Amino acid sequence: MSSEWLRCVVVFLVAVPLVKAAPQPNIVFIMADDYGWHDIGYHGSEIHTPHLDKLSASGVRLERYYIQPICTPSRNQLMTGRYQIHTGMQHSIIWACQPYCVPREAKPLPQYLKGAGYSTHMVGKWHLGMYKKDCLPTRRGFDTYFGYLMGSEDYYSHVHCYYSPDEKKTFCGLDLRDGEEVATEYKGDYSTEVFTQKALSIIDKQDPDKPLFLYLALQAVHFPLQVPDRYLEPYSFINDPKRKCYAGMVSAMDEAVGNVTLALQQKGLWENTVLVFSTDNGGQTLWGGSNWPLRGRKATLWEGGVRGIGFVASPLLKQTGTTCNELIHISDWLPTLVGLAGGTINTTKPLDGFNMWPTISYGVASPRLELLHNIDPLYTNDLPCPGMSYQPLASGDSWANSDFNVSIHAAIRSSNWKLLTGDPGCGKWFPRPGDSGSDWNQTSNDPVKPVKLFDIIKDPEERNDLSDQFPSVVDNLLGRLYQYQKTASPIIYPRDDPRCDPSLQGAWGPWE
Repeated sequence: MSSEWLRCVVVFLVAVPLVKAAPQPNIVFIMADDYGWHDIGYHGSEIHTPHLDKLSASGVRLERYYIQPICTPSRNQLMTGRYQIHTGMQHSIIWACQPYCVPREAKPLPQYLKGAGYSTHMVGKWHLGMYKKDCLPTRRGFDTYFGYLMGSEDYYSHVHCYYSPDEKKTFCGLDLRDGEEVATEYKGDYSTEVFTQKALSIIDKQDPDKPLFLYLALQAVHFPLQVPDRYLEPYSFINDPKRKCYAGMVSAMDEAVGNVTLALQQKGLWENTVLVFSTDNGGQTLWGGSNWPLRGRKATLWEGGVRGIGFVASPLLKQTGTTCNELIHISDWLPTLVGLAGGTINTTKPLDGFNMWPTISYGVASPRLELLHNIDPLYTNDLPCPGMSYQPLASGDSWANSDFNVSIHAAIRSSNWKLLTGDPGCGKWFPRPGDSGSDWNQTSNDPVKPVKLFDIIKDPEERNDLSDQFPSVVDNLLGRLYQYQKTASPIIYPRDDPRCDPSLQGAWGPWE
């Protein structure tokens, strides 16, 4: 080997600088509770959301983004990247006295991020089980936790009351924790403001040399309808008292998101942050929410229950100020965010989610062509829906002999098609807030058929059932539901345990 050749190699190595690896991005995930499709400014709402509008306008708005129709399943799929049928949580939510939680073998998102070197923090609503300490957020990958463990509670007293149908009694107690300890000093403080301040404190204390994962799961805008009076002042024009209070709660939430974003900027973290905003399910029309013009509401498989507000804001996006119309599901966040963090998915059970960063950031086609909304054999429709009824299949009716039992509450999306079976829940077209026009206050007198097919791209309001015109599509999608059902885990839904009584522990929390 000649000395001249060696000299050239040395010169080449010196002349080409080493490429420094891009720093891991900070990840901030903000989840709203029961936030309706119509209730954001950029969807034409009368409710003011300047911070959400501005933030989303600078990022990517996800207009075909799907969540689950109720809270525990959505949060479960966010944390595990798996459909609820694959974790045994396909029925209902986790009630306060039920002794179960997200299965321990399902590795949650914060554990993946912690393994990738992140500091991991959670503020707000957990609702993924708490009957034993191993179920708590601090045992599932979060370095710190401040929030409440159940579903709804009073925004000021932070007391949660639960009527147990098994025990035939009501249990009430404080539901607020700082880490694993009961937090008693926040009585009278409005939860949206308390949780925001906790998030701001985490941001302020963050080591800039270490990547941050902050999961802020706000109580807003779930009932009870409570908000400081100052947020009601801009809504004197709203006559419906529920809608008026709900609007104030949305404004408080919008202000909270603005404060979190500002804190990230002031700390110097924003330029390397990916912020995701998502609702957990559709709006609850019984408590002031609106999903107009979509059909249905929270707790239904209609678009009003499962199509959610969502967007991503970040200086790291390659295409900003855009709208994404690709199919994206809440189970996709785990592989997407772990991929962004440079982490590795190591699980013995396959994920149902996909890495959507190329779709969101670059605008490429979504890898997701199909989406299972749910299969719940135990479903019962317990919420009032005047004028609507469900028609069971009679012997000899179409698809009565399908391998999939079409009386089961289920729905699946494939390309432009959406198939629903059984009773999807309240299927009314609720009018736009403040509009009593007959065009939108529609209720069919005919019972809802047990098999319904819609072209969601052409008919997002689910008005034209095409099951009779496209029987081959129905057969294909019923076959897909049957295949999914064969992979489903047994449903976990135990009876209430009387040891849950918060008076025995001084507050809601682990009892085993």
